[in-house]
Amino acid sequence: MNIRFIPFLLCITIAITSISCKKNYEGPYQGYKAYDSYVEVYKDDGKYIIKPYSDKIIETSFIPEGETFNSESHAVVKKPNTIKMIVLENDSTLTINTNGIDVSINREPFKISYSYKGKELISEKNGYQKTDSTEILDFNLDSDEVIYGAGARVVGMNRRGKRLQLYNRAHYGYETHSELMNFTMPLVLSSKIYAVHFDNTPIGFLDIDSKKDNSLAYETINGRKTYQVIAGNDWKDVMNEYTDLTGKQPLPPRWAFGNFASRFGYHSEKETRATVDKFIQDSIPLDAVILDIYWFGKDIKGHMGNLEFLNDSFPTPKKMINDFTAKGVKTVLITEPFVLTTSKTWDDAVKKGVLGKDSIGNPFTYDFYFGNTGIIDIYDPKGKDWFWNIYKQYTKDYGVAGWWGDLGEPEVHPSDLQHATGSADEVHNIYGHDWARLVQEGYQKDFPDQRPFILMRAGYSGSQRFGMIPWSGDVSRSWGGLQPQTEIALQMGMQGMGYMHSDLGGFAGGETFDPELYTRWLQYGVFQPIFRPHAQEHIAPEPVFHDKKTKALAKKSIELRYSLLPYNYTIAFDNNQTGLPLMRPLFFEEKNNKELYEVSFAYLWGDNFLVSPVVKSGIASMDIPFPKGANWYDFFTDKKYEGGVYKTVEVVEDYIPVFVKGGSFIPMVEPVQTTDAYSTKDLTLHYYHDPIVESGSGKLYEDDGKTPNAFEKGKYEILKFKSKTTPEKLSIELSADKGKEYTSNNRNITLVVHNVETTPKSVAIGEKSSSFDWNESKKTLEITFEWNSNNAKKIVFEL
Repeated sequence: MNIRFIPFLLCITIAITSISCKKNYEGPYQGYKAYDSYVEVYKDDGKYIIKPYSDKIIETSFIPEGETFNSESHAVVKKPNTIKMIVLENDSTLTINTNGIDVSINREPFKISYSYKGKELISEKNGYQKTDSTEILDFNLDSDEVIYGAGARVVGMNRRGKRLQLYNRAHYGYETHSELMNFTMPLVLSSKIYAVHFDNTPIGFLDIDSKKDNSLAYETINGRKTYQVIAGNDWKDVMNEYTDLTGKQPLPPRWAFGNFASRFGYHSEKETRATVDKFIQDSIPLDAVILDIYWFGKDIKGHMGNLEFLNDSFPTPKKMINDFTAKGVKTVLITEPFVLTTSKTWDDAVKKGVLGKDSIGNPFTYDFYFGNTGIIDIYDPKGKDWFWNIYKQYTKDYGVAGWWGDLGEPEVHPSDLQHATGSADEVHNIYGHDWARLVQEGYQKDFPDQRPFILMRAGYSGSQRFGMIPWSGDVSRSWGGLQPQTEIALQMGMQGMGYMHSDLGGFAGGETFDPELYTRWLQYGVFQPIFRPHAQEHIAPEPVFHDKKTKALAKKSIELRYSLLPYNYTIAFDNNQTGLPLMRPLFFEEKNNKELYEVSFAYLWGDNFLVSPVVKSGIASMDIPFPKGANWYDFFTDKKYEGGVYKTVEVVEDYIPVFVKGGSFIPMVEPVQTTDAYSTKDLTLHYYHDPIVESGSGKLYEDDGKTPNAFEKGKYEILKFKSKTTPEKLSIELSADKGKEYTSNNRNITLVVHNVETTPKSVAIGEKSSSFDWNESKKTLEITFEWNSNNAKKIVFEL
């Protein structure tokens, strides 16, 4: 490390491994010591360890006097880079400078501040404090900062003014307000474009200026006093840095982007087969069926932990799953971490010592909704192996393609219960996180050629790296339940969990079927990460069981979902590579527009779509904000909307308001019954021509949809699209990058150019003129050609 000191240092001591400056100072500050990759700063009551991970991430840990530093993080996977760090000290201040984040430590009064490229981010207020029951780290906030984060909540986009509990807990039937839900995280993000992650797992609170004194406080029962400050040049930069720190989301199997048949629940093999067959009969695309608790028990209560097919209800489960697979439909099974004392596996679980313990080492049992239970101790190697062997058996012997981990908060988790690594309160918030880790690591060991599908509703910072696909819990089947879903998904996407989605149609309650609510929820589902209608069974969640009109509208949404697979799979690849969520707040597009800081009713789907779901009954129009910097075009009608203003948009029955940014490429295909039949051999490429956009770009990511880390293994192709516009000419160029293990095929391309006001003078593909179809009423231009992506192709339109 290159460390320099300015001439007026108070003291200098040079050693082989460190440079230090320490003596008996008056006041809290007691000097420092600089090592190759970190700096220790000494205080009267302990010491700080300040460690850069990069120029955009810096970690600070406080170790109180008499304590030792616990280096274990459940969130962080990034290794600190050796970066240039300059340590300077004068009479009042110690500074630690990088090429990005700088740390400034004021000696009297003692205060640590963080800045990025000269812009102040955040500072400690009172530093570390200890009370009778909690330990606290607190910070100063600017008066006008908007704060996001703290996991999944329904409290508005701006979390300020709330003291939010960090304790994963289900909220059954929630609607437009929920301060505590299944998935909490000790993470905040600021409208000043930085994040602070409190890297500690025990339960606690995030107090985000509840006292209206411009403060942020992290409170916990015990554990690490460690936090990371993450900064960047823009939101995309911060997303990339944070997911570098905590891990990138693996690309799910392609079938996960299709339609699911799911309910609470299918009671028998006969019922399940009939449901799948009904989708095929009605020609409604379907890629997976999910079996809830009835696969191992006749009733809701008394059977959890059986974890084997009930023969009376499912007489030939292997054949059923194989038959579904032959039809292109994958099977997903539910599991829970609870083993009831009445279950078939209770004696085996006790004998093998796989359960959480009481204070004297016996299995800790307690009552909850489903019966008297113990909980699998996934922190004990015996418990982890016992649980994984169940997953392994059904994956290997039955062909189960994915797993649903339910109640993983854990739903009931008494404080006195002891796990192998700590108390229930110490591991409660990471139980779902480490459960997903268990499944992913099992796949990597026993099924290394298969991408796992892991559906879970509870986790922790960094759970995305295990491939976790979270959902927003047991939402009310009501308009009130639909309304907060965009807020939840946008907030969780900013916190690394790019696949947060909802039970489409709503889950809990609902006395009568509301076809408008159901239709609008599914229309929103087209433009959210996972398309999975799911509900309590007294009202069918599957479109095939509804009236003709509702079914037709649902089919239209599902087919659009399948047509957009090339685009959706590509933004999923972007998430895998850069951490960018699939759903993004509008301020990602226009970062300095304060009017957009708290908007969640409209959002970006990838870089190119603006979506505004219909979340109220019977409305005829909506006011929608269009970010400036581009014109926006109605996806269904091509009507133009100028950026930088709110516009009133009419609402129609067949679809929700969706717009495409000028200069965008949208690759699409014809819908298929199942993604097993998916192909980009016949590809429709839509380009949204906008005279004010001088150049545009887009891409399509392609792999086999199955191989883990296909990109890193060279088993991929990226089709690249570029446009260049002048008053006289539009040129579009198609090229490709491909991995060493990928073989390109010829494609039949239909290029549709939108918003062409007059018939072009000519169209040329390469050096040859080409015929074309110009639709005067739609203002679209269409040409078709064959393309082998081994060679670039250029199309020129004389306007």
